[in-house]
Amino acid sequence: MNKGYELLIFDWDGTLADSIGRIVEAMNAAAECAGEAPSSDDAVKGIIGLALGEAIHTLYPHLAPEQVERFRQHYADIYMALDQQPSPLFEGVVESLDAFRAEGYRLAVATGKARRGLDRVLKANGWEAFFDITRAADETRGKPHPLMLEEILGHCGVEPGRALMVGDSAFDLQMASNAGMHSVAVGYGAMSLQALAEFGPQVCIDHFSQLREWLGGSEIPLPR
Repeated sequence: MNKGYELLIFDWDGTLADSIGRIVEAMNAAAECAGEAPSSDDAVKGIIGLALGEAIHTLYPHLAPEQVERFRQHYADIYMALDQQPSPLFEGVVESLDAFRAEGYRLAVATGKARRGLDRVLKANGWEAFFDITRAADETRGKPHPLMLEEILGHCGVEPGRALMVGDSAFDLQMASNAGMHSVAVGYGAMSLQALAEFGPQVCIDHFSQLREWLGGSEIPLPR
């Protein structure tokens, strides 16, 4: 713990799990079911991290609340069908998390997924009891509101300055800032490192294993 952090908090989709393509596919299939035009890949990537209802409203602001709810159910059904075999974890995730645990870090997940979906992927990876705490978007305030992180900090008894949020979206980094926490940007998920660098992360990484290197004192070059 050379940098003084005690608690590492991870986003799920696009940070730990390679699920962005599946999310884009499910969102546009749900749009077709709802009679709406598909969104561009970049537009869908731009809402990943938000709670599902808010994400749909952002992409389709003309929809009434009951239409958003029907769209949300279409998406949930389609994504669950696509995700019968849960999206794989990125290379280096399992080894790094095991190493962080062995080194004494507290570990948590803060995700825009719903609890049902999060529990399913945790179980698929044998991680039901691995993390100190996990928070899902349908049981708290969605990103970038800091409540999700504040609940994690309170559960773990850790001050914001001793915790680090790791994520692939602007919402992750904004949430960390709103909670008074440092963040790490990962550039292999929803957004480029160049875009994420504008939100003030401590470091930008393009491979998950670089997080352990950085925490151990290695310098990681800035994105070009």
